[in-house]
Amino acid sequence: MQELLKQIGRITGPAGLLTGDDVTARSESWVTNVPCRAKAIVRPANTAEVSAVMKLCHAAGQTVVTHGGLTGLVDGAYSTPNDLVLSLERMRQIDPIDKDNRTVKVQAGAVLQSVHEVAAQAELMFPLDLGARGSATIGGNLSTNAGGNSVIRYGMAREQVLGIEAVLADGTVISSLNQVIKNNTGYDVKQLFIGSEGTLGIITQAVLRLRPLLRSRQTALVAINRFSDVTRFLRLMDAGLGGSLSAFEVMWNDFYSLIVVEGGEHGQPLGPDHAYYVLLEASGGHEDTDQARFDQALEQAYDAGLVADAVVAQSSRQREELWAIRDDIDGLVRGLNPAITFDVSLGLADMNEYVDKVRAALQALWPQLRMVVFGHLGDGNIHLVLTVGSNANDVVYAVEEVVYRELQPFAGIISAEHGIGLLKKDFLHCSRSPDEIALMRSLKNALDPLGILNPGKVLPDAKACITTAEQSA
Repeated sequence: MQELLKQIGRITGPAGLLTGDDVTARSESWVTNVPCRAKAIVRPANTAEVSAVMKLCHAAGQTVVTHGGLTGLVDGAYSTPNDLVLSLERMRQIDPIDKDNRTVKVQAGAVLQSVHEVAAQAELMFPLDLGARGSATIGGNLSTNAGGNSVIRYGMAREQVLGIEAVLADGTVISSLNQVIKNNTGYDVKQLFIGSEGTLGIITQAVLRLRPLLRSRQTALVAINRFSDVTRFLRLMDAGLGGSLSAFEVMWNDFYSLIVVEGGEHGQPLGPDHAYYVLLEASGGHEDTDQARFDQALEQAYDAGLVADAVVAQSSRQREELWAIRDDIDGLVRGLNPAITFDVSLGLADMNEYVDKVRAALQALWPQLRMVVFGHLGDGNIHLVLTVGSNANDVVYAVEEVVYRELQPFAGIISAEHGIGLLKKDFLHCSRSPDEIALMRSLKNALDPLGILNPGKVLPDAKACITTAEQSA
């Protein structure tokens, strides 16, 4: 290992290699603050250095764990003392924006918020947005196919990408930095790497698709007392806003009570006794007409008896204050410590029944249960955050078994936007068939036959996979 580190150091220079206390001083998870245990952290400055490092690691059979902004929730950045960590934190270049084609090429270490700011200067926008925008990196966003707050209008991360450059396990550089929307020339190679969580290759650069900068935003927080009215409200607003609905976030009463009532940091824009709170936002290009259409759609919802109460943001500051309620993840972690988190998706018609069944099943086993529910309801994704008084591995696994068991009858998805990582791989069979998992394993073996890229992530152990298949049979 020491000889390998010397060779890597000659490639990256002193600034590109961290060892000893410089490694353990870093955390691999913002939730647990567990220190990094890798033998060293390699910080290449460009694709050529990533390629050269991976060639050395491949020749030595050295395992490599990739690090981006470290904002994930499934232990995708977890490393062991036998691993090297490859961090893309020095690769943050954002090229000049192509205003005509509305594209920008960025290195994978570029922070999401920085991309937002650069795009805005050119009167454009990058629509991918999430609470961790200030630290999440583009490479991490793409490798996990991040979702976020605007999926209902713009789609997941993979919809925002035109081209990808990636380095394979053996150091081969796959440069597919396509810059046009329509490209129907065989296999779409970039999709191999988007959502594969660094197990098939390391994303080093991407061509992102930008959109026109929105000139108006209308934001409201709405209280609703029946879940059936929530889904009706979504349909009515989506139709009434003519495609301009860009966010539809729903917070169950338990979330609102914890963050607003108990937290005490956000005022109290609406009373605390409603069953559901919807944060919705529309965006467009004409302030006056967009606001009038938004107000009219809300009035129709009132007239239809769907809305119990509402507050409409009158300024950008008020808009930010409403969004701060939904984005207060720190408040969740403080209020539900030790927290166990879930990120699932299923059909809207089944969502409330599923939540009720999970809550009842967990409460029967852990009477001290406290659970809050919220999510991007417009695209069928909800988050469950709960505590049962312990986060010991055996307790967490037992909780996971309940949550995912109750999901299966609804043909739900165990990970809507956070990925699989280490934490969910044993439950991959709940959402993927044995044939699908076998195909995934074939792709992994083809692109990384030595298994050195993010080892142990995403795919279940082969033995566990066989056991699951036998049980299914």
